[in-house]
Amino acid sequence: MTIARGWRTWLRPGMQVKRWAALFLLGTVLTGLSVAMGLVYSYRYVPFPEPVSGLVEAVTLQFLPRELRFLIVFSLGIAFMVYGFYRFSRELILPVLAHSKADKGLVQIVAEHRFGLSRPEVNVVAIGGGTGLATLLRGLKRHDVSITAIVTVADDGGSTGKIRSAYDIPAPGDIRNCLVALADDESLVSRLFQYRFTQARSELDGHSFGNLFITALTKVTGSFERAVIESASVLNIRGRVLPSTLENVRLDAELIDGTMIEGESKIQYKEAPIHRVRLFPGDPAAYRPAVTAILNADLIVLGPGSLYTSIVPNLLVPDIVRAVRAASAPKIYVMNVATQTGETDHFTALDHLAVVDEQLGAGVLDAVLINSNTASAEAIGPDLPIEPLLPDSWDRLDPRIRVIARDVVSEHNPLRHDPDKLAIALFALTNGRWHEDAPPLDFAPHVDRANAPRGDLVAASGARE
Repeated sequence: MTIARGWRTWLRPGMQVKRWAALFLLGTVLTGLSVAMGLVYSYRYVPFPEPVSGLVEAVTLQFLPRELRFLIVFSLGIAFMVYGFYRFSRELILPVLAHSKADKGLVQIVAEHRFGLSRPEVNVVAIGGGTGLATLLRGLKRHDVSITAIVTVADDGGSTGKIRSAYDIPAPGDIRNCLVALADDESLVSRLFQYRFTQARSELDGHSFGNLFITALTKVTGSFERAVIESASVLNIRGRVLPSTLENVRLDAELIDGTMIEGESKIQYKEAPIHRVRLFPGDPAAYRPAVTAILNADLIVLGPGSLYTSIVPNLLVPDIVRAVRAASAPKIYVMNVATQTGETDHFTALDHLAVVDEQLGAGVLDAVLINSNTASAEAIGPDLPIEPLLPDSWDRLDPRIRVIARDVVSEHNPLRHDPDKLAIALFALTNGRWHEDAPPLDFAPHVDRANAPRGDLVAASGARE
């Protein structure tokens, strides 16, 4: 299949190879004709001594029918020409191949030189915000996929909150984190974007340079959208980072006791569980490129990240959630490793999933990826006000949703996801679909969650580990 695709690439219009190959072939034919004409003339009109005449007849195959002579000479000519050109070109571009990626052949190098980098086979759209989404992006960028991050702009705390209050723009903080996550980790510019001023009593105290940069670009270009695009260009990121909306929205929470909390930064200090969250102003317009990316996605990933302040705010933008529902791509929710203080206290894994499933609508979510490594539970001491999220009872779960348990935690910090483990787990869920000619995407075998004990559930959901 690879050979066939290589020949199709050679035949692609605009490669500017076929025309020169045809010219070379024409020159070869004309040269051959001229030599043949000279030989025919010599054979007919130049007298050869008797011993030499017999040798000439044998070499020119005069003892064979004319048609057979033509076929033999033509076949030998084509074979010699193809093999000679192959060896010549291979030796000529061998240094280029030696310094390129091992999995690239000559046709890929020529095509990328002519048309630019080829489009990856899989479009992955990741929806969320905060450090969780940035962690996922760091893992995904190491794979040959097209990445689009759709990020909430409802944050109003810290440096972001001060900037939003002063300049009336969408929150740049989560956008900045995702831009840096998709950039070169060793880049000086990437570290510069994450630099935070810490000089006490300074007007810059607490501000991130990246936030200030995006704000300045917004004022210079007159557009927050343009500022994000230019920032991505400066960082030379692998993928795209798109806001879910360009409107300056605020995230409010309604608690179960009826109390209303205005602003995302205040939600963690609530005194009662959250009943629901909403955006103000309500029904903001979605960023159209974000909607298009979702509709064209091959895989949609929700999370990881704060449930109510990173994931759900994106789904409160009407056209974003409509696009997710309408998209044909599989939708996977990546569960956090542990609960979040002040936001999801005492939530089980099923409680997290129920919130996302309710926001999307019944039958939209295809799978949930949850950590199976108990090291996260062991890392939580009695003094920490958080609880691990591990596979538990799923008896109230929609049977159409697959539960996938994998070890996705960091060895250095069991309360955080590991970027590489997370990306590999998502890769495994596609059943190799990120490689060409792989079978369709499939998830773990269906199990009866209402009656299956926890051990059987984990074993079934991890069957292809």
